[in-house]
Amino acid sequence: MPPVFPERSLDDPALAPARRAIDVVLKGHEPFPALAIDRHWTLITANAAVAPLLSGVADVTLIEPPVNVLRLSLHANGLAPHIFNLPEWRAHLLERLRQQITATGDAVLSDLHREISAYAAPTAHKPSSPNRDFAGIAVPLELIIDGARLSFISTTTIFGTPVDITLAELAIESLFPADQATAEALKEMAAVVRDS
Repeated sequence: MPPVFPERSLDDPALAPARRAIDVVLKGHEPFPALAIDRHWTLITANAAVAPLLSGVADVTLIEPPVNVLRLSLHANGLAPHIFNLPEWRAHLLERLRQQITATGDAVLSDLHREISAYAAPTAHKPSSPNRDFAGIAVPLELIIDGARLSFISTTTIFGTPVDITLAELAIESLFPADQATAEALKEMAAVVRDS
């Protein structure tokens, strides 16, 4: 018996309307970063605001397709050295991944959890700024980019009525500035990219 919902690549012509909708959401979130990922945290696509945040990645193989967002975030040659509150952010991502494994039993995610858990843990805790308290509903991501500290909160969007497995397993991660300084810095980065 065929599956109730088909599974196709997002590049499949039948999913072109869904792909356009995803692109509209990502573009509409600019100048703030947003990306689409699959169930294994593989980057599907991202808006233009993501690229400047990756400029300090030491190992370019981490940003060559297929890009795993968790690996990129927590690897010592990825974004990890640029995450000001790395212990807090690392714990948040590992817990989120653990919950996903518990819910799905996915062996690929279990392997990913083992891999990134084995990355060297940060030795010193750099807590978030006191004015970054979100009452437990969000863990901020604080990045140091070109000497500036950018603070984000993230939301995850999923399709409510998917008609395809590909869409059911797709999430859009949107980063919002957690403070006015970050909002202004992102607008300036977008202007530089636009003018170059």
